[in-house]
Amino acid sequence: MGFSKTFPKKSDKSAYPNWIEIYLTEEEERTAGEECRSRNNEVMRECIDDARMIVQEKRLLESQGVLSRIAVALFEKRASHEVFFKEKKAKEKFDSETTGL
Repeated sequence: MGFSKTFPKKSDKSAYPNWIEIYLTEEEERTAGEECRSRNNEVMRECIDDARMIVQEKRLLESQGVLSRIAVALFEKRASHEVFFKEKKAKEKFDSETTGL
């Protein structure tokens, strides 16, 4: 089964929303995954560059271990996860389906 996400749709007739489940096609899921990987690669490169600047600025002993640990710490703080991209794609699909009704 593919990725799915449930969204509330407000109703004029009830105070409670109707919950609509949106499923991504394999192609939509693959596209979201590729977007995520591309973005994560870009973020990791930025983190490595930032780690290099931090090491130089703080005059730390420059070694691959120090650079990689700093870069990974930065990446963990910045990186978006694949689920975020899939949820974003599902929200776009939900918005386009519900506004078209």
